Amino acid sequence: MHRFQIMVVLSLLAFGLSACFDGAGERQEYAVDGPLLQVLGTLQDGGAPHIGCNRPCCRNLFLRPATDRKVVCLGVTDTTAGGERVGAMFEATPDFPSQLQAFQSDWDIPLERLSVFLTHAHIGHYSGLMFLGREALGAKNVEVWAMPRFRDFLTTNGPWSQLVELGNIRLKALTENQPIAIGANVRVIPLRVPHRDEYSETVGYRIEGPRNTALFIPDINKWDMWELLLEEELANVDFAFLDATFYDAVEVGHRDMAEIPHPFMVETMDRLKDAPESDKAKVHFIHLNHTNPCLDQSSQAYRSVLESGYRVAAFGQTFPL
Repeated sequence: MHRFQIMVVLSLLAFGLSACFDGAGERQEYAVDGPLLQVLGTLQDGGAPHIGCNRPCCRNLFLRPATDRKVVCLGVTDTTAGGERVGAMFEATPDFPSQLQAFQSDWDIPLERLSVFLTHAHIGHYSGLMFLGREALGAKNVEVWAMPRFRDFLTTNGPWSQLVELGNIRLKALTENQPIAIGANVRVIPLRVPHRDEYSETVGYRIEGPRNTALFIPDINKWDMWELLLEEELANVDFAFLDATFYDAVEVGHRDMAEIPHPFMVETMDRLKDAPESDKAKVHFIHLNHTNPCLDQSSQAYRSVLESGYRVAAFGQTFPL
């Protein structure tokens, strides 16, 4: 039995609830009925250990990989009106095989009832589609949702076009601000965000369930470039998984940060410093670069985030929708 299934069974026996730990290390109890959101990965595209990195943050991980270090991905599960369990994965990452296995094992979702929602054409967010091809799984008609320019990219550029031609994936059309249903109870709404759009648009998602709504913005250039106001979006959701690629400007050192613009965690926290404490507590920082000190829960940076009222997303967390 998978570890998350064990968790749910034990919780049912003891409380009739599902248990997990939030980003502040606090135990959370959630009813297991109804739609759920699960964190399947928290890292920036290159993962950890990161290629070419000889710093302590990666050196030991090359020798002893950590099973919770996976590239950013969310899973959502719901049931149809007929009671069949369905699921969606947000992003197809380089860790797609293990993330798919974990998600399917936890919630017993067959591949024919799984959809994939993509945000943009950067390697950590769509390259996992390759595992659906004939060199690997040889999948049949897996639904992949993407915006118009992204669909064109996938259909006109190999090897992705081969996935379409062979019927490994079935591309589905996303339209900005237009909801898509997952099961009987969940709606997914794509939101355009400014980012480096070399090959596709970039979107985040508002994921609406009957109990709660989640905001998923793993990549954005800077909050003040977004046509929406972060403060207003945060006030209207219950959980927010926000871009936390870098903690601050000095973190990387050898790269020109103008080439890889993201809102630093310290910038986001400063922007929201006057927000209600209840809104700050909704923020679960995600998409952390391998250099981000918040990957180390003993670091001062991690403690500072929690002391300021925010959270850092953790692999395996489960939230009710």
